[in-house]
Amino acid sequence: MKRLRVLVLLHPDLVPPDTLDGHSKQEIHAWKTEYDVVSTLRGCGHEVMPLGVKDELAPIREAVESFKPHVVFNLLEEFHGEAVYDHSVVSYLELLRVPYTGCNPRGLTLARDKVLTKKILAWHRIRTPDFAHFPAGRRVARPRRLPFPLLVKSVSEEASTGIAQASIVHSDEKLAERVAFVHEKVGGDALAEQYIEGRELYVGVIGNDKPVALPVIELDLSRLPDGMPKIAGREVKWDKGTQAYEASCSGPAKLDDEIARRLQDTALQVYSALKLRDYGRVDMRLTPDGRVYVIEANPNPWLAPEAELAIAAKLAGRDYVRLIGQIVEIALARYTA
Repeated sequence: MKRLRVLVLLHPDLVPPDTLDGHSKQEIHAWKTEYDVVSTLRGCGHEVMPLGVKDELAPIREAVESFKPHVVFNLLEEFHGEAVYDHSVVSYLELLRVPYTGCNPRGLTLARDKVLTKKILAWHRIRTPDFAHFPAGRRVARPRRLPFPLLVKSVSEEASTGIAQASIVHSDEKLAERVAFVHEKVGGDALAEQYIEGRELYVGVIGNDKPVALPVIELDLSRLPDGMPKIAGREVKWDKGTQAYEASCSGPAKLDDEIARRLQDTALQVYSALKLRDYGRVDMRLTPDGRVYVIEANPNPWLAPEAELAIAAKLAGRDYVRLIGQIVEIALARYTA
C-alpha cells in the first residue's frame, strides 16, 4: 500500500504518546489500544495524526482541511459523553466527503440500540433472547411470558457498562431495583432479557461486498468462582487483578465443524441485517442442546491485539499489522469502486 495520511479520531484522554518509555503500566493500560493502532499505522509507513474529539466537530473539519487525510481511522466510541452519538461523528465525516474506516451511521444506529437490534433480528428469524424494554420514568412491569432469571442491562451502552453479578435477577423486586440502577447510574433505558445458560462465543466479520466470517472465539467462563453468574460483566472484561478477570480468557473455540459453520453463518446474517460495514463482531450464546442465540452485534469492535477480533484474524492468517492494514484497505475500496 502507498504511503497515506491517516487521521485517527479518538477520545482526548486516549491520545497516545509516541513511545511507552517513562509511562507506568496503569497509564499505558488506559490508551494501549490507541497506541497499538497508531504505532502500527506508522510502522506501515503512513503519516499519522491522532486527534482527540470530545464534544466539538470543528477540530475535525480543521484537521481535514489542514492535514488532508486520505482516510480517517475512527476509534471514537462516544461523543459528548454519549455512546449513542457516535453515529453523528461519522455522519459529519460523510458530509465532509472524507473516507473513514468502520461502520456507517445507519449500521451504528441500528446496532447501538439493543431493542431495535432484537426487533430486526426477530423479523429475519434470527434467534435472540426474549426481552422486555423499560424506558426511563415508567413503571417496571414484567410481561408474564418472560420468566426468570433475567439479565438487566442498558439499551445503548457498550463494553459491558453496567453489567455485573447483580445484573442477573430472580424476582420482580430485584428486577425493579436493577432497572432503577440502569436508569439512574448508567443512564438511559433498560433492557431485561432471558438469561441464556451456555457458552459465550464471538464471531468477527470483515468486508463488505463479500464479508468473511472469522474463526469462532470463546470467552471461557467455566473457571469463574462458584456461584458467580457466567456472564461477561465488567469485572470479567476489564477489572485486571480481580479473581473474575484472571479466571476468564478468550481463545479459539473447540467446536464441531457443523456448529462452527452455523455460528459463522448466523454472524454473517446479523452483519447483513444490521447493515454493518468494514468489520464487526457478533456475540452469541450456544446452549448445551446446540441452540444459537444472538446476544448483540458490535460495529467497530475493540481493536487491541489481545481482543477477540485480532485473535480470530490471526487464526485466519492475518497478524495484527495485516488486520489494521486490511481495515484501511477495505475502507478505501468503498471510495474507489
